[in-house]
Amino acid sequence: MSNLKISIKTIEAEQTWPIRHEVMWPDQPFDFIQLDLDSEATHFGLFLQEELVSILSLFPQGEKAQFRKFATLVAHQGKGYGTLLLKHTIQYTHEQGFQELWCNARVDKTAYYERFGLYPTGETYHKRGIDFAILSRRV
Repeated sequence: MSNLKISIKTIEAEQTWPIRHEVMWPDQPFDFIQLDLDSEATHFGLFLQEELVSILSLFPQGEKAQFRKFATLVAHQGKGYGTLLLKHTIQYTHEQGFQELWCNARVDKTAYYERFGLYPTGETYHKRGIDFAILSRRV
């Protein structure tokens, strides 16, 4: 992995859409993964060489920021790319002066987020057959 060039960049919302669709909601129409608030978010992409392999969108809400649509291409999952991207996002929210970072996580993924100091708030919901929990951390 030492010869691989990894970079994290701010990208356009449109660049996130193919990965969002392929990884998160492949059984839904393409426009299902496009959000009305995409124009207000900061979108990050992790590139392996020149290939976009992991994405995350950060939505500011006053002193809080919510990250959404965090996904890594299946062929690149389990290699630490999502971890690098999430660590980058946590550092970015700290540098930008946010007080809290939160997300809606699939319940079966909460242990992953707890490694980064995000813990369940006790709020949950169900969407399209999937259970979600709301997680949060101080920045």
